[in-house]
Amino acid sequence: MVKLGQSPYFHEDVKAQECTFGYAVEVGARTKINNSSMGDFSYVGNDSDIINTTIGKFCSIAAHTRINPGNHPMERAAMHHFTYRSAMYNLGEDDPEFFEWRKSKPVTVGHDIWMGHGATILAGVSIGNGAVIGAGAVVSKNVADFEIVGGVPAKPIRKRFPEAVIKGLNQLAWWDWSTELLEQRMEDFRNLDAESFLEKYL
Repeated sequence: MVKLGQSPYFHEDVKAQECTFGYAVEVGARTKINNSSMGDFSYVGNDSDIINTTIGKFCSIAAHTRINPGNHPMERAAMHHFTYRSAMYNLGEDDPEFFEWRKSKPVTVGHDIWMGHGATILAGVSIGNGAVIGAGAVVSKNVADFEIVGGVPAKPIRKRFPEAVIKGLNQLAWWDWSTELLEQRMEDFRNLDAESFLEKYL
């Protein structure tokens, strides 16, 4: 059994560049992650691709997800790589403005989200705390706190809780608790529903 700690746990063939990782982070095999951050206790499954993304704490990201995949320049006469990755084709220098555009459209993922297998999150999208992204969904619009979305393109299905509970969980922000406090209150995490949990700790 793997014991997670201060250093991120990388499975085989992970490629990570210009990233920061919080406590007890796990990155699945063959995942590529670039110019991104992952908060404490978050994990991503195998064969995923993440770029220009901020991921909060306690996020559960399944395998084969794509967060902030590249776009092709549809407004140009040609959409092919040769117009911006020109050097690899011996056609001159690369187009730096194209790559700056991609960096200017980061994805932001809140705390305690669950992203299903094979989901795709497009450029510039924000996903709220406690949200659920259905397997295979293609998310092109922002997702509200504790909202469940699914489909292609992804559409709202329902909220996980009533608005008062959503407000309370955001106010409680248990994801910022110390590891000691998480351990002390583990039985309540396991046995109380969200409303009862709030009644006890808010």
